[in-house]
Amino acid sequence: MEQTHRLWYSQPAVEWNEALPVGNGRLGAMIFGGTGSERLQLNEDSVWYGGPRDRNNRDALPHLPQLREMIMQGRLREAEELASLALPGLPESQRHYLPLGDLLLTFNGHDQHCSDYVRELDLQQGLCRIRYRIGEVSYTREIFSSYPDQAVVIRLTADKKQAISLKARFDRESWRYLEKTEKWEQNGLVMTGECGGKDGSTFFAALKASSEGGSCRTVGEHLLVEGADSLTLLLAAGTTFRYKDPEQYCKQHLNGLIGISYAELLERHVSDYGRLYGRVSLALPAEPDKSQLPTDARLELVRQGEEDHGLVALYFHYGRYLLLSCSRPGSLPANLQGIWNDSFLPPWGSKYTININIQMNYWPAELCNLGECHEPLFELIERMREPGRVTAKVMYDCRGFTAHHNTDIWADTAPQDTYLPASFWPMGAAWLCLHLWEHYRYGQDRAFLAQAYGTMKEAAEFLLDYLIEDQEGRLLTCPSVSPENRYILPNGETGVLCAGATMDFQIIEELFAACIQSADILGRDQEFGAELSAALQRLPKPKIGKHGQIQEWMEDYEEAEPGHRHISHLFALYPGDAFTTKPSPELAAASRVTLERRLSSGGGHTGWSRAWIINFWARLQDGDKAYENVMALLDHSTLPNLFDNHPPFQIDGNFGGTAGIAEMLLQSHTGVIRLLPALPQKWGVGEVRGLRARGGFTVSFKWSEAKVTEAVVECTAAGPCRIEAPGLAPIAFMAEEGKRYIFSR
Repeated sequence: MEQTHRLWYSQPAVEWNEALPVGNGRLGAMIFGGTGSERLQLNEDSVWYGGPRDRNNRDALPHLPQLREMIMQGRLREAEELASLALPGLPESQRHYLPLGDLLLTFNGHDQHCSDYVRELDLQQGLCRIRYRIGEVSYTREIFSSYPDQAVVIRLTADKKQAISLKARFDRESWRYLEKTEKWEQNGLVMTGECGGKDGSTFFAALKASSEGGSCRTVGEHLLVEGADSLTLLLAAGTTFRYKDPEQYCKQHLNGLIGISYAELLERHVSDYGRLYGRVSLALPAEPDKSQLPTDARLELVRQGEEDHGLVALYFHYGRYLLLSCSRPGSLPANLQGIWNDSFLPPWGSKYTININIQMNYWPAELCNLGECHEPLFELIERMREPGRVTAKVMYDCRGFTAHHNTDIWADTAPQDTYLPASFWPMGAAWLCLHLWEHYRYGQDRAFLAQAYGTMKEAAEFLLDYLIEDQEGRLLTCPSVSPENRYILPNGETGVLCAGATMDFQIIEELFAACIQSADILGRDQEFGAELSAALQRLPKPKIGKHGQIQEWMEDYEEAEPGHRHISHLFALYPGDAFTTKPSPELAAASRVTLERRLSSGGGHTGWSRAWIINFWARLQDGDKAYENVMALLDHSTLPNLFDNHPPFQIDGNFGGTAGIAEMLLQSHTGVIRLLPALPQKWGVGEVRGLRARGGFTVSFKWSEAKVTEAVVECTAAGPCRIEAPGLAPIAFMAEEGKRYIFSR
């Protein structure tokens, strides 16, 4: 196996941030790989506290005119005091994500010295494997979460007969009072409980054992296996969010699987998983001496200043693995921790933070050829429409639908918290809807666009109504914020609320333009398109401030925190596409100044922020700067299991980093497919296969001495195709659907 598709370690995980993740979108586990005992920390994506609520503050609308007047008149303290009273959701906080619990395995006869230990995550098979020897017996443990069979599968084997004896039980640590564990016949256990609150869901988990040789029995809360030659454990879970009777679902489901051989379960999993994972590959300059080292040792060498291009490729592939493992059709979308969370009170509720974080989770979906993994986000956006309409009407008396900077499993759209730099920002739905447009741009699926257009239109309708006119006739958002920064007024006072943050206008321009183009493609809504076009003419244009930077606000304020983690005013550079090196070089140059100022003041100190910076430099076509920040992401913000470290763990940095590496190699946002647009000098030779470009193209290419030697373009849609690549003459042709084109030097 190539080392760029394998994480491996020479010892068990001591803590959660060293454990290895498996998942099928809905059901996940963190695997510690102990010898005398094994802990699988379990998650099911719909185990959330409580149920749906209407949290919209009915005092928002009566106070909105006064609040806007205060902001427009510069009465900042009064405005922020009023906003903190009239705008928060009631109660302030949305629901939060919970762990399912733990499956604990304790092995008999494993108290002797262990040798030849290897713990690995095989990215090509989507499987965690633990091998070790105790005395004269070699043991192997294989664990995966199957999408086709919707179960966690645990296989235990040994090279001696009757060598496997263990006891298994469910556990929820100090939260066990919320659940009940019972035996299920002589070869199974079940755990059930409430997710909290009188309106909360009920969860259910079931474990079933199938042994070759030996015996199985249940005693109290324990499943006992004695003298088995090999053992397969199957685990299923569900909640009343999806199933009317999750107990019936889990038991019937496992009873249907228990008669299937492990070999067939594994083959079905690998076939399904490999079909998606195998679409893309990346090879960078090899360093064979490092590829033989454990992953944590390689990471430590990077922290000591050494280079490891193979580790970069591994990190890229790991990001694709994680997206496949926590977001599949039918699952909920990836939250702040993907699917993997061990805390009953997780940081930021492990919710869906929609002022960048959930969006970043899906940045690699289209470019890295995992468009199906985008679907759970689209389903959540659809569920947000109805509550978002209520929020738009009740809080702002606007048409359409809106959302603020967070949502949860129930698609809650009212403001979250009373954190002024973030909470009262009504642009969340608009940004999310741009993911619908990006999915169309890559796939060219008119049927999808016809479905998505109504959602995009509703988000645009809200903004048309929400915009207010200033004395110069411009259309502004008010109230708003620039997530999550503060500005300094000339008198030294700091502020948050504003009329017209730069990011707002960038999002609005992208969404309105997407709606106009969609209406043209679909041949409908010409009058609405004209309304959007007229509004676009009245939006403030980007400004360059006194430092040569992109202004973050309408006025050229100083920032209270120059090294802030959010770089919201560069949205139009990435993930938007209005700031380009051509035809807007002055805005690209100002974007560079903005980045340099952020970084010189300590920016990029959180993992996801550093990942965003990689994408910025890639769009500015500065490969060496992009590479420098890839290495900084590995150095400062990556945990031993390669999870992103905010800190604490937050998965968006993994996904943003993966997208950034791909963006260094291929860009298509300007209507031209550019190969190697931001290639670092250190990556002079390499090969990438299976990346996607907007327009319905899949692109594979090789390069040497920083020049493309061969490019292969596969077309899923007919249309014009333009390619620019170092080493190749400019290419332009009319692509035919289903055709494959090869270009070489």
